[in-house]
Amino acid sequence: MLSPIKVLLVEDSPVVTIVLKRIFDSSPEIQVVGTACNGLEALKLIPKLQPEVICTDLNMAPMNGLEFTQEVMKKYPLPILVISASVQANDTQNVFQVLKAGAVDVFPKPIGGLVSDYEILANELIAKIKILSGVKVFTRHQKLVQTEDNHKIVKIHQVPVSPDKFSQENVKSPTIKVLAIGASTGGPQALHAIISKLPANFPVPVICVQHISEGFLQGLVDWLGYESKLPVKIASFGELPQAGIVYFPPEKRHLELDSQGRFVYSEAAHVAGHCPSVTVTFKSVANFYSRAAAGVLLTGMGRDGADGMLAIAQLGGLTIAQDEASCIVFGMPKEAIALGAAQYVLPVSAIAPLLLAKLKI
Repeated sequence: MLSPIKVLLVEDSPVVTIVLKRIFDSSPEIQVVGTACNGLEALKLIPKLQPEVICTDLNMAPMNGLEFTQEVMKKYPLPILVISASVQANDTQNVFQVLKAGAVDVFPKPIGGLVSDYEILANELIAKIKILSGVKVFTRHQKLVQTEDNHKIVKIHQVPVSPDKFSQENVKSPTIKVLAIGASTGGPQALHAIISKLPANFPVPVICVQHISEGFLQGLVDWLGYESKLPVKIASFGELPQAGIVYFPPEKRHLELDSQGRFVYSEAAHVAGHCPSVTVTFKSVANFYSRAAAGVLLTGMGRDGADGMLAIAQLGGLTIAQDEASCIVFGMPKEAIALGAAQYVLPVSAIAPLLLAKLKI
């Protein structure tokens, strides 16, 4: 039997610490090796306890979650999960700054609410820890923040899907009229790396689907809007996508386009385990825009988005998958590449430059 995943809890609330410890103790695959009340205390424990995953609160003293994450990344690079009750506007900015500093993901504190909600959150949290235990942050974060210099674009020619499944015209890229992006674990950081590089005159709409814990979507939207030159918003039902605006689906809704190209959303069943689903949006974008669509699939666990990217590729659209070296979790892009759906496989920092070149900006 494999050794349990060693977790260090950094939390200043005794009640929350007890709740989190109870959740982790319910799984034989996880072992809480220590607890700390603040970042300063936790830093002293890391060399001694050798945790594989760190769960940290945001608001602590004398060292808060952001300062702690920055120190961990410098001294003991490890996967960090931010567990926060902070969904207010001011605090969500801080949450996403912690992700930018190197933390892998964010998760709501499993306190209050219904028993059924608690059980769902507990199961999701255990699953999240299992994912994070396989992340090599010390290389991933460095790759994520490096510049575009010295990147070699890898174009995929030897696709395993038979050529007749693709549009015969896809070798000659048409004018791109929409950009669709899908991401999961590690996605906020990857989205930031791309969207922050797009100019204010970006000539097409950007439609993003990001798997994120409930309660943090608006914070992600606000943070990306603050960090980029483009307005970022949650798509409104019936709205026509406009050039130079970044759109996200509402929480727990699939985002699609109707026959007139306007946004519609539904509460249909989960697709590939997710709602919103990247594949649902990608397929809808492919159906409406055909070969004028561009699809980008970023870091994430599972295979959501792979079939959707294939739909874009088969109609002659541009498709880009994030490469393994810059992915926090190389799951979704890997599945798309395996289908032969990715025309380009790129480091995340090279994706925006390629898009700008294709759009002649």
